[in-house]
Amino acid sequence: MPTSIRSVALGLLGLGPSLALAQPAAAPADFQAALWAASCMACHGTDGRAEGTGLALAGKPEQGLYGFLVAFKEGRRSGTIMHQHAKGYSDDELRRIARYFAVVKP
Repeated sequence: MPTSIRSVALGLLGLGPSLALAQPAAAPADFQAALWAASCMACHGTDGRAEGTGLALAGKPEQGLYGFLVAFKEGRRSGTIMHQHAKGYSDDELRRIARYFAVVKP
């Protein structure tokens, strides 16, 4: 193996441990809930920080958000698309999504 290729390979191997330890600065406590919540961004903005006409979810009380989500799921609250979204999640998943938005800083 030529010296330059060997040097590059050894350099990359040396980076391995530091890259493995690197983590996002503010990783959410419930990564799965963060993934589910990402589907809300089209209407509610990135991380629930809606701008313009969208309803902001970031920083709202968890119990209130959960109540709205369950009401949409059960058909007690109408909306253009929320009732369809909410039906795709279990009650536990809806609680985790509500908790995710509740801890996001507005």
